[in-house]
Amino acid sequence: MRIRTAAPIALAATALAGSLLATAAPATAAAHQGGLHFGTVQYDGPGPDNRSTKSLNAEWVNIHNNGKKKVQLKGFKVKDNTGYTYTFGSYTIGAGKTVKLRTGKGKNVSGTVHWNRGSYVWNNTGDKARLIKPNGKLQDSCSWKKSTKANKGVKNCH
Repeated sequence: MRIRTAAPIALAATALAGSLLATAAPATAAAHQGGLHFGTVQYDGPGPDNRSTKSLNAEWVNIHNNGKKKVQLKGFKVKDNTGYTYTFGSYTIGAGKTVKLRTGKGKNVSGTVHWNRGSYVWNNTGDKARLIKPNGKLQDSCSWKKSTKANKGVKNCH
């Protein structure tokens, strides 16, 4: 008898959970519809924080264009909680493409630009990245807490 009464309850619970997941998924997807957003942030690069070019460039943030048209990023800004600011020069990001903004020095190439800093931007103990339009309005933001062995200093902002 327990099996007969438990089965309808289990089926109802499964159906309810499925309907809750189905209604929750569009709300998550809607957060980034229509254009630019942060993808992944590597805020605590692997290896020692020794301010070498390799170590500084191991810290980065991805900006993804999930829109259907290319976007000119000139004048867009990326800021942290401290106020460190990177301003894009002329850079076009294609539809469905991602650009990686590395903290350290290097040559800008398709898909990667460099902040050209000699010190770190993103705090390993928690920070917030902001993508700001040229008109000063917030396009997107992504925050994180302390770097741990489990998260490896990576935040997926999607």
